[in-house]
Amino acid sequence: MKKVVKFGGSSLASAEQFKKVGNIIRSDAERRFVVPSAPGKRNSKDIKVTDMLYACYALAEDGKKFDKELADIKARYDEIINGLELKLDLSDEFAKISENFKAKAGSDYAASRGEYLNGIVMADYLGFEFIDSASVIFFDENGEFDADKTNRVLSVRLAGCEHAVVPGFYGAYEDGTVKTFSRGGSDVTGSIVAKAVQADVYENWTDVSGFLVADPRIIKNPEVIDTITYRELRELAYMGASVLHEDAIFPVRQEGIPINIRNTNVPEDSGTWIVGSTCQKSKYTITGIAGKKGFCAVNIEKDMMNSEVGFGRRVLQSFEENGINFEHMPSGIDTMTVFVHQDEFMDKEQKVVAGIHRLADPDSIDIEADFALIAVVGRGMKSTRGTAGRIFSALAHANVNVKMIDQGSSELNIIIGVSNDDFEMAIKAIYDIFVISQL
Repeated sequence: MKKVVKFGGSSLASAEQFKKVGNIIRSDAERRFVVPSAPGKRNSKDIKVTDMLYACYALAEDGKKFDKELADIKARYDEIINGLELKLDLSDEFAKISENFKAKAGSDYAASRGEYLNGIVMADYLGFEFIDSASVIFFDENGEFDADKTNRVLSVRLAGCEHAVVPGFYGAYEDGTVKTFSRGGSDVTGSIVAKAVQADVYENWTDVSGFLVADPRIIKNPEVIDTITYRELRELAYMGASVLHEDAIFPVRQEGIPINIRNTNVPEDSGTWIVGSTCQKSKYTITGIAGKKGFCAVNIEKDMMNSEVGFGRRVLQSFEENGINFEHMPSGIDTMTVFVHQDEFMDKEQKVVAGIHRLADPDSIDIEADFALIAVVGRGMKSTRGTAGRIFSALAHANVNVKMIDQGSSELNIIIGVSNDDFEMAIKAIYDIFVISQL
């Protein structure tokens, strides 16, 4: 078996954390390919190395001195190297970085040095081969990730490696200019490496023991999700749950490689498994709850709307003409409601309304603000009777007024609309009825 293991910034913030990571990797011979992030915060008042690099490069770009700031970054790495008792010296690397900063090599180059340097330290600490991501991960001339070329080159490069460290977050254009991924960069790199080596598992190590059933800012110590499918994950991410970015999921999903989210500080926890499909039943009827505030509901009414071909398209055309995406769109025989982000819609509402009147000639349009949408997601709902009824009952008991409810034909999720003021109360009520009551 082959495992690719990615470690986040909090897992590599200090020598102490590095030792935990080293123990995790050495405890399993199948953990052969490592993708590190840049050092994160050592404490709540600390600064991430990536942020230090951005600030340092900004000075260089403005033609100001940055020697002290770069020395502070070097001190962060030296602290880790000394704590691990390595004989590694990064002086030449920092001299090269200084020259490239003076030459204004770009903010992407600057930001990528956090992962690059941490990769060198990690490789030295583990005795693994170091592979610069700029030599194996490619972007085209438009700045788009070149998946085919990357997979072709990276597969060949790693085929001859027993163990390797490939830094996360960055790659390069054809001419070698460094380019970073826009979001969740190290997660994306880990997924790309897992695909290239046809890994059996992609382990993503962070500072939490997997994905949580609900937002811990709303629910105190929520339960951890044992197993979640990619479809369920997509539904929760769509409603704002803090999960892996879709770009980090697609390469491994394509290959059927499962992802295991683990906690560096509690490695004995099994974490959360993300899989394509599973026969395993959820611990609870639902898998997770997620939601977002700040929506407007644009209600359009017209008699016999359902028999008027193209009515929905003409309504949505008005939103498109004004550059507004819709979030959700439940409908009835003579009504349809378009949910949009309130902050995007407010300044253009009258243009949109005028457009709908012009294009679709509705009987009436009504706008309601300060909506929150909540997604209750779970593969277990399909085989469980009365799920929607239990949600209604729980919300009624909590004195929450349900303004909208919509269930997809897949029975994988139920979307509930409530007022912004009832958002937290609604999530607590749903969590209590499906999780607390089953503990």
